[in-house]
Amino acid sequence: MPNYLITHHVFTKKILEILNEYFGEYALDILQESPLLGYLNSKTRSANSGSKARGSFANHYALYVLIEDYLTKGFLDDTAGYPYTKYEGAKYTDLFRRQRQLPFGAKLQNHALNDRLNGEFKKFYPTLGIQPIIRDAKTLRYWIQDDLLQVQVRQKNGTDVIYNIAPAIIDIIDTYVAAKKAAFEEFIDTCSQIAKLGKSNPEKTIDFIIQQLKPTVDARVFEIISYAVLKAKYGKQTVWFGDAKETVEEEPLILYKTGRTNANDGGIDFVMKPLGRFFQVTETADVTKYFLDIDKVQRFPITFVVKSDETTQKIHEAIRIQAIEKYKIEAVVDSYMAAVEEIINTQNLVDAFIDVVKSEKLQEVMDEIVAQSKVEFNYDIDNE
Repeated sequence: MPNYLITHHVFTKKILEILNEYFGEYALDILQESPLLGYLNSKTRSANSGSKARGSFANHYALYVLIEDYLTKGFLDDTAGYPYTKYEGAKYTDLFRRQRQLPFGAKLQNHALNDRLNGEFKKFYPTLGIQPIIRDAKTLRYWIQDDLLQVQVRQKNGTDVIYNIAPAIIDIIDTYVAAKKAAFEEFIDTCSQIAKLGKSNPEKTIDFIIQQLKPTVDARVFEIISYAVLKAKYGKQTVWFGDAKETVEEEPLILYKTGRTNANDGGIDFVMKPLGRFFQVTETADVTKYFLDIDKVQRFPITFVVKSDETTQKIHEAIRIQAIEKYKIEAVVDSYMAAVEEIINTQNLVDAFIDVVKSEKLQEVMDEIVAQSKVEFNYDIDNE
């Protein structure tokens, strides 16, 4: 028997509690014998880590909707009238629609169903030879890998028994999502309370924001906080702008968010009107990432917002040193470095936020954080 290595974390206890409800004394055996449960155990590590911990629902929900289809069609209790091997498969449109009905699922894409879940699962179990999702790209029909739902365990009397873990997986994912939803709602509630306390206790407000800018914070939360703070900061500034001398008018600087946070979509994160400044949020000091961003916009100047406690000077020097090592030719390095318009580190963001609080724009920042968080975490505002 395989007996896979299981790394225990806080949510593992909850998984074992659920398995115990279904399988009693063989709960741990089933967890250790099932690659699908082992994968879910790894993917639920962030359940009790708060909203700051990365929590992706796409792969969970790809499993969820296929197993749900398996159960509702009667393949667990044999009410389907025929074996799963004869099943025509679930329609892609039905699965996709169901994903988006689930909590935090309103804006999920099709990547997990099509290849992302299988690809990631293979990284966990490269020699297993099977993958969770079977699909027919021509007919757009999908199946769960039934073999992964059947777990063989040797009982104490020496008898080998096969258990179906489909219902348990549904319960595990439901419990994980509930934990993440509770953590997120706590984050939103804290933001709202901080906004109310801002005038009477600005120190607590500032400390809260500082905590959200720590290196361990989810990249999405960091980007949301950065955007809200910088939008308020620049919103206090104006420039004189116009097509001709006679039409010059005073205009406020407005920062726009251009897409989903941490989306890896090749886009620029923020754009400022009317100056046309570009902002890119990053948590790395890898020169390749910086220069790739610069090349996206043909070396148009970019301001980098960096999740780092290092001084802006040290970050700038580190980028240049890496660039020289990689490209050798100083003329090439200089042309790239000239496109680094400004570097904003976490301390710059904290300073900007302190200034915003003094300007009595705290409510504006916190409202923006709440609004952007609901968008980025696919939170259904209508169901608050």
